[in-house]
Amino acid sequence: MMNQQTSDLIPITLLTGFMGSGKTTVLNHLISQPELSDALVIVNEFGEIGLDHLLVAHSTEIPVAQMNSGCMCCTIRSDLVKTLRDITWRFSRQGKRQFARVVIETTGLADPAPIINTIMTNQQISSKYKLDGIVTVVDMVNGADTLAKHNEAVKQIALADILLLTKTDLVNEAGCTALEEQLGEINAFAPRLT
Repeated sequence: MMNQQTSDLIPITLLTGFMGSGKTTVLNHLISQPELSDALVIVNEFGEIGLDHLLVAHSTEIPVAQMNSGCMCCTIRSDLVKTLRDITWRFSRQGKRQFARVVIETTGLADPAPIINTIMTNQQISSKYKLDGIVTVVDMVNGADTLAKHNEAVKQIALADILLLTKTDLVNEAGCTALEEQLGEINAFAPRLT
């Protein structure tokens, strides 16, 4: 049974995946669902000029906060803490918070471990938020090459609670099977959804 203090924490879902995997497309689909009508989305950008927040659909009432001071894994200790601390008052009306959950879309270059560590161990954050799950988007066309060249992609898959397989219609069955076997070696426990 969940105690009152745990049930009052705001759940955070971490949406990761390497560049080009389809995170923003998945995010746009998710925020159009009624189940996420009470979500606040934090889009992390890499570089001086962020673009992903421009690609996130704004047709709903879902607020979007942008972090663009660099890769979330590099600035996690200050930026993420400040953002999560400030959104409770920045996105409130008449003293009432306007969201019940948070979805963080990380940059494709993000190592999710420092993000997870901050959410779970930083007292300012862990007293208000709880990590609800880690969803990693995997590009089935370029996934094997990405895993061979980028350790961040391996970490994203290893720490995932769910793997979302994208672009499955663009790859042959042998390529899909080989990559799924590799995914199973990295993370045997995460369910895979297409």
